[in-house]
Amino acid sequence: MTILKYIGKRLVTIFISIVVITIITYGLMHAAPGNFFDITRFQNISGYSSSLSQENVEILRRGFEEKYGLDQPIWKQILTYLSGAFRFKFGPAFSNPTRNIEDMIKEKFPVTLTLGLLSITLAILVGIPLGVLSALKRNTWMDYAATFVAMIGQVIPAYVIAVLLVVLFSVILGWLPTSGWGTTKQMVLPVISIALGPTAFIARFMRVSLLDILNQDYVRTAYAKGGTDRVVIMKHALRNSLIPIATVVGPCLAYILAGSAVFVENIFRVPGIGQLFIDAAGYRDYPLLVTSTFVLALTIMIMNLLVDIIYALLDPRIKLQ
Repeated sequence: MTILKYIGKRLVTIFISIVVITIITYGLMHAAPGNFFDITRFQNISGYSSSLSQENVEILRRGFEEKYGLDQPIWKQILTYLSGAFRFKFGPAFSNPTRNIEDMIKEKFPVTLTLGLLSITLAILVGIPLGVLSALKRNTWMDYAATFVAMIGQVIPAYVIAVLLVVLFSVILGWLPTSGWGTTKQMVLPVISIALGPTAFIARFMRVSLLDILNQDYVRTAYAKGGTDRVVIMKHALRNSLIPIATVVGPCLAYILAGSAVFVENIFRVPGIGQLFIDAAGYRDYPLLVTSTFVLALTIMIMNLLVDIIYALLDPRIKLQ
């Protein structure tokens, strides 16, 4: 299969997947208890007093539902949303009717993307050397220590790590701020909190990949020809063992953007799409919540597509199917 046919096939799959995800998200939202027009929440946001009569409340409710199309059948709401979403036109949010959601996404998503790229970069810079060290020092205390660190990084969620880092570096030591975004000091704790999990995953994957390469016949041949450890490992083993790492970097970044970043941004009050997602879920802001899910899901799928293409280009033995 040519790469253009493969990309076309994947784009069709992405389109269908996005439609299914949107339908599921709408269904879950309508099945969840509560709604944005809960009278207490609506009064807090809109500034109405509690002396409103029930008749006035119903008038406001009907006007609100008509404005956002909530009086329409759910299938029609989904079709209306999708017709605008694929043109990147999402309309206003419930909680901020003066701004279009696409403008909010354009403002917030670069922050989340920056946080994700910094985190995955740190994970690669630390995880690969850690995995190489673990493989070359197999069954030694260095291997056991690296494996232990990798295991800790994988089993402890990012939000727990974030809380522990805040307690240590902000509360006890007072070195770093607990919230915000923009300065180097404000970026340190969120990036480390998110990066630890992918670092552990990359380190373990790198260890397995390098050990597999070291057992290949061509590596033994290189040693038999008189190659030193440094030459054989750097020129043959390490270069080839890095190719499979390309398959995990993309999913790791997608996991960061759609998973870890959502919770960590909330803890550190980072003004990214994860914070937007949490606020939308709390207020039952349907358009904003669906759009956040739409953007994150689309990002994951595109990242996976790019990884598959890059992997095929790096290793000619891989055929796109």
